[in-house]
Amino acid sequence: MSGAPLSPTPGFLVWRLSMKWRVAVDRAVAPLGLTHAQYSLLASLLGMQRSGQSPSQRQLADHTGLEPLYVSKLARALEAAGLIERAPDPADTRAVRLSLTDHGREVSRNAVGIVQQLLDRLLAPLGGLDGPRTDVFAHELAALLDVPLDPPTKE
Repeated sequence: MSGAPLSPTPGFLVWRLSMKWRVAVDRAVAPLGLTHAQYSLLASLLGMQRSGQSPSQRQLADHTGLEPLYVSKLARALEAAGLIERAPDPADTRAVRLSLTDHGREVSRNAVGIVQQLLDRLLAPLGGLDGPRTDVFAHELAALLDVPLDPPTKE
């Protein structure tokens, strides 16, 4: 057996980083009464609404990478907290459209500001949120996210 120390795999490092950042965001948004998952939903909904979209729960699930059933559960909790509204989609009776309430927009904007400051601190080794190394890092992560989970099927 070799005495050389094992280097962490990229998968292990991605896992550790995602867990570290999840905990950091959970702690940062807790004073607003939010979890990291709720923040992800609200911030995504804020961004989608700013670009003129009125997403369904399914579209928000696809955007965030969260399971549709989990998005439904989160949406119900956020609706109960008065942060979002859920409405039937007039074009598709199976779909539910989501929108931020006025209070939800305010909380979302505050949360986004808090998380941006946090990310700037966490990304300081790469030059901060607006650093050129951070931009390269983001492009590399996006390339990895574009790889499909399932291998191509042979025909």
